Amino acid sequence: MGKTIAEKILSNHAGRSLSAGDIAICKVDFCFSQDGTSGMVIDSFRGLGTKRIHKGIKFCMVIDHSSPSPNIGVSKIHKKMRGFAADANCQIFDIGCGVCHQIVPEAGFAMPGGLILGADSHTCTYGALNAFASGVGSTDVAITLTAGRNWFRVPETVKVIFKGRIPKGVFAKDIILALAGKVGANGCTYKAIEFTGPVIKRLSIDGRFTIANMAVEMGAKCGLMEFDAKTAAWFKRIGKRKVRGVSADKNAKYAKVIEFDVSKLSPKIAKPHTVDNVCDIGRVEGLKIDEAFLGTCTNGRLEDLAIAARILKGRHIARSVKFIVAPASKSIYLEASRKGIIRTFVEAGAVVVVPGCGPCVGTHNGVPANGEVVISTANRNFKGRMGNPDAFIYLGSPATVAASALKGKVADPRRYLR
Repeated sequence: MGKTIAEKILSNHAGRSLSAGDIAICKVDFCFSQDGTSGMVIDSFRGLGTKRIHKGIKFCMVIDHSSPSPNIGVSKIHKKMRGFAADANCQIFDIGCGVCHQIVPEAGFAMPGGLILGADSHTCTYGALNAFASGVGSTDVAITLTAGRNWFRVPETVKVIFKGRIPKGVFAKDIILALAGKVGANGCTYKAIEFTGPVIKRLSIDGRFTIANMAVEMGAKCGLMEFDAKTAAWFKRIGKRKVRGVSADKNAKYAKVIEFDVSKLSPKIAKPHTVDNVCDIGRVEGLKIDEAFLGTCTNGRLEDLAIAARILKGRHIARSVKFIVAPASKSIYLEASRKGIIRTFVEAGAVVVVPGCGPCVGTHNGVPANGEVVISTANRNFKGRMGNPDAFIYLGSPATVAASALKGKVADPRRYLR
């Protein structure tokens, strides 16, 4: 019987042939934690009595969730992280570097065929680069740092084939929201998802990151894509030339195969308070908003900023709207500045904040007031997600968020795209 991508990668790291349902100890290539989880990772690591990080594993920490620190308690955690990084001689990406899920690929830590564990649920993002990447708890990361490996139950795989032509005004975010609405928040629990088909092949790597990032919003263990010429070109740009991917066998066994035609999709919105509460934008168009947010590990990349800037160029946001933009990394911020994108945002009335997660997780930078309505490019809209359980969060694409900021109401981006 042939193997899926997940089965192949775990087999390679276990040193034996594995199939869905098998349990194995696998060597891990890379793991990381961020400032919301690193404190527990450090405490657990020290509690195990280990003196040094296992020499066979790469590890880094990222300060992104509360960057810069908004209070004394967080400052203590940041200081603890910096001290541990110095003692353990591991890399730390400090305030202003950006979101872990952009920094990790940029730094070349997420390699095709690799096995990655992160103390953050959206670690699945790196599946866009053909890696088996999964979010785990802080204790699991500490164990991995000690042993260089961890145990896995090989997941069954759901194959999703995206077909058709992407309509005007529809983007990667709309596609993954549409799938989440169809499958449900628990539709792929502890499954691997293989995203494939002609639509995936046509998407940029930035668009693929958006799709893979939200695999966990359907309960998936990871979301994987095949290695192709675009993947190879992306790695070449970051200085990694000799890379090889892992492909599924033609006779691989899948738990389910879903064929999804995007040809007739409209821009999508996820309504409060669940990610799978998805509808066409026409169902909520005209709803007054108080805040718009562009950024996050889902849609804070250069392509996302450029899409929004195309809509905003020469226009001004509604006076009743707070529009916050957070580039996903320092390098994206700099490139957006060179291209004039940041200037476009500022002239349109937006506030550009330090690269990081702040507004998304609600630690600082744009916490909404009671009853306020927010439209965001984030991946989650649970109660309290942006720091206030009495606010209402709607999710959409960068184009939808930009158009809505102009209108002061949820707006169809197709009306604004030049």
